[in-house]
Amino acid sequence: MNNIRNFSIVAHIDHGKSTLADRLIQKAGLVEDRQFHDQILDSMDLERERGITIKSSAVTLTYTAPDGNDFQINLIDTPGHVDFSYEVSRALAACEGVLLLIDAAQGVEAQTLANLYAAMEHNLVIIPVINKIDLPAANPETVLEQIDRDLGLEPKDALMVSAKLGTGLDEILKTVIERIPPPLGELESPLKALIFDAFYDPFRGTVVAVRVVDGRLKAGDHILLMASEAQYRTEEVGLFKVKRQPVGELTAGMVGYIIAGLKNVSDVAIGDTITLVSAPAAEVLPGFKTVKPVVFSSIYPVSSDDYLDLAESLEKYKLNDASLVYQKDSSLALGLGFRCGFLGLLHLEIVQERLEREFDQSIIMTAPSVRYLFKLKDGRELYIDNPQDYPEPTQIEESLEPYIKACILTPERYIGAVMKLGLDRRGISSNLNYQGPGRAEMIFEMPLAEVVYDFYDKLKSITQGYGSFDYDLLDYRANKLVKVDILLNGEKVDALSVITHKDRARPRALNMCERLREELPRQQFKIAIQGAIGGDIIARSTISAFRKDVTAKCYGGDITRKRKLLEKQKKGKKRMKMVGQIEVPQSAFIAVLKSDED
Repeated sequence: MNNIRNFSIVAHIDHGKSTLADRLIQKAGLVEDRQFHDQILDSMDLERERGITIKSSAVTLTYTAPDGNDFQINLIDTPGHVDFSYEVSRALAACEGVLLLIDAAQGVEAQTLANLYAAMEHNLVIIPVINKIDLPAANPETVLEQIDRDLGLEPKDALMVSAKLGTGLDEILKTVIERIPPPLGELESPLKALIFDAFYDPFRGTVVAVRVVDGRLKAGDHILLMASEAQYRTEEVGLFKVKRQPVGELTAGMVGYIIAGLKNVSDVAIGDTITLVSAPAAEVLPGFKTVKPVVFSSIYPVSSDDYLDLAESLEKYKLNDASLVYQKDSSLALGLGFRCGFLGLLHLEIVQERLEREFDQSIIMTAPSVRYLFKLKDGRELYIDNPQDYPEPTQIEESLEPYIKACILTPERYIGAVMKLGLDRRGISSNLNYQGPGRAEMIFEMPLAEVVYDFYDKLKSITQGYGSFDYDLLDYRANKLVKVDILLNGEKVDALSVITHKDRARPRALNMCERLREELPRQQFKIAIQGAIGGDIIARSTISAFRKDVTAKCYGGDITRKRKLLEKQKKGKKRMKMVGQIEVPQSAFIAVLKSDED
C-alpha cells in the first residue's frame, strides 16, 4: 500500500483537465502514439466536441521514481460542471489528494472555489497547478496572488505546467508521490469498497468502478451492495489501463473495476458500499445519498407513430445514465410521451442531444420546470414538477419554490451588468467581495426557476465569456405562484402551460403569445392566441386570416351585391373556425422556450 497513490484532477470547465490527463497517460506509456487521440478518457463524441467531461473515468498509471521504486498511481478524472457535483464528491471520496488546476490566463473561477471546498470537506491534500503557461495571455504572477489570497494555499507549492506542450509532467508525478499520502486501510478487515462510478458494456453488463477501502476482493466472491441489499457473484476484477486489465484480486487502497452480472446501471447506486456476504462490514462508508432530479421536462416524439421507438431508446439510454428519471406522460396537444427528471440544464441538453444523435429520435421537449411545493388547506403537501398537476387555486394555502445560492465571479467592469441580471431574475444580492485587482465575487440568493432557462448563456454574453457561475440548493421559500395556460381559439394547449411567479405571469404570457404568433402558420380563419390564469385572460395576440377578395368579380351595380358576397364569406370563415384544426409545429415549442429579451 505504500506504493499506491490515488488522486483526482479538479478544475473549472475548460482549464485543461482532460489534456493534462492525456499527457500523464502518454508519459506512463499506456497507449502507443499511433493509437493516441485527444481526450482519451472521454469516450463520447459529445465530450470531445464540447470539450467537457460528462462521465467520471479512472486510469491506473505505473511510474518509476528517481530512486528506482515502482508506484501505482490511480488518476480519477471528474466532470467539471455543477450538474454532476455529487459524482465529483464520490470520486473525491476515493482519493487522498487532488491537483487543483487553474488556467494561467483566466485565473481562479467559481468552479475552482467549489472544487477547493469539496476537496477540503474530504480532508484531501491539495496541490495547486497553474496550467497553460505557454499562452500569450498567461499571467502566472497574478494567479499566484489569487492562490494565496482567494484559495488560502501556499503559492510556493504551486506547479507551473503546460499540458498542451507536456512541460512540467515529471514535477507533477514527483510531487504526487511526495505530497499525497499512501491510502490507509486494513487488509485483514471485512471488505469495504466505495462505488464511485458505473457504466454499461453491451457484452458484459454493468462495469462498476470501485475504490477498495478495507479488505480484499477477488473473482468468484459473493458480494452485497449495502444500500440496495442486492447480492451478486463477481465474475472479474481488474484495473483500468485505458482498456480494462483483469487481475487476481483488488486489495485495500486499490482502484479498479468489478463485473458481476448486473443488468442495468440503475441497479448500482453511486456512493454505495460493497462488502462480502460471508463477512459483511459493520457499517457503510459515509457520504452516500440518493441523487434527486432538479429540472423536469416532458419529451414527446414528433410523430406519434414513433412513441414505441422513443420508449425503447430511453430504456437503452438509461443503461448508460442512471441519473435520468422518467415516467409515462400524455398531452392533448402532443400525444403520448415521457416526463423526465434531470440533474440540471446541461444534463437535459446532453440527454436531448444523445437521443437525437445516438438513437436517431426526433423529439419535442416542453419548457423545463423545477419542483414546487404546495401546502393545501386540508393539511396535505404536494410536490409538483408538471404544470398539468397544478392543484385547484382555491385549495392552496401556501406555494413555495426552491431557492439557490448562486456564486458569480466576474471582472470588475461587468459588476453593473451582472447585478442587473441577478436582480431581474428575482435575486437578492447577499454579498460582494473584491477578490483582487479587477475581480469581484457576487453572491445571490435566487429562485432556481429563474436560472433554468438561459441564465448561464446570458451571464456569458454580458461578461464576454469571463463570468463564471456555480450554485448550491438552499431551501424552499414562499412565493405567489400561478399557472399560466396558453389557449388557441379557446382550446388549451396543455404542453405550453407553465408555473411562474405572479409578477412574471403577464410578461411571460405576452412573450409566449408573440412567439407563437410568429411561428404558427396562417389559416383561412382568424386565430386568437391567449394567455390565461384560470378564467382571466392576461395576454392576447391574433393571427389574421388569409384574405380572398370575393368582391373582385363585381364591377359595379348595387352595394348590396358586394355585401351579400362578404356576408357569405364571413359565414364560411366562422364555420371553418369551428371545425378547423390548428397544428402547432415543433419550431413553435422551441421558440416559446426562448427568453423575453432575445
